[in-house]
Amino acid sequence: MAEDVTNDKSNTDIENEGFISSIITEIVTSPLNLFLLSICLILLYKIYKSSKVPPPVSTPQVPSIPKLKRQDMTLEQLRKYDGTDEIGRVCMGVNGKVFDVTRGKHFYGPGGPYSAFAGRDASRALATFSVNDVKDSYDDLSDLSSLQMDSVKEWEMQFLEKYDYIGKLLKPGEEPTEYSDDEEAKEKDKTAKKEE
Repeated sequence: MAEDVTNDKSNTDIENEGFISSIITEIVTSPLNLFLLSICLILLYKIYKSSKVPPPVSTPQVPSIPKLKRQDMTLEQLRKYDGTDEIGRVCMGVNGKVFDVTRGKHFYGPGGPYSAFAGRDASRALATFSVNDVKDSYDDLSDLSSLQMDSVKEWEMQFLEKYDYIGKLLKPGEEPTEYSDDEEAKEKDKTAKKEE
């Protein structure tokens, strides 16, 4: 009786070994099975690896500064907002409009790749895709091609969506518009709705 139990165990072990070896043989001898096995192993590795992704590194928050009051600016006034003062506010002109781009200070502020635009009219540079093509005097953009003007208008639309519109960039001799507190309140409501 003991021999029968021992024989049954050894027969089961032999069958299990035979079954496992036949699976391994089947996988190893078939190129398609090897390919599918390698894909499965790669996917399992990616799933395992993605579950161990470290938490994202938090970037330092830019201290919140009060919103700039609605106002039109001359080029001279605009130059004050180049990000080098103690507040670090950065404004720039695009197609006759002034935008507060302080939120994008890492792009437009001192040391940023587009710092040449800070406190200046960047319309020509955006139209020609040249950071160095910023003028220090008023530029009416009359010599730009229609394609370049379309490019400036597209940039203007992007800035209107992303940054705060401050006012007009004044031509020499042009008088600024007096903005009321009611207009600013309406603009805050628009901004709040846009952020929701």
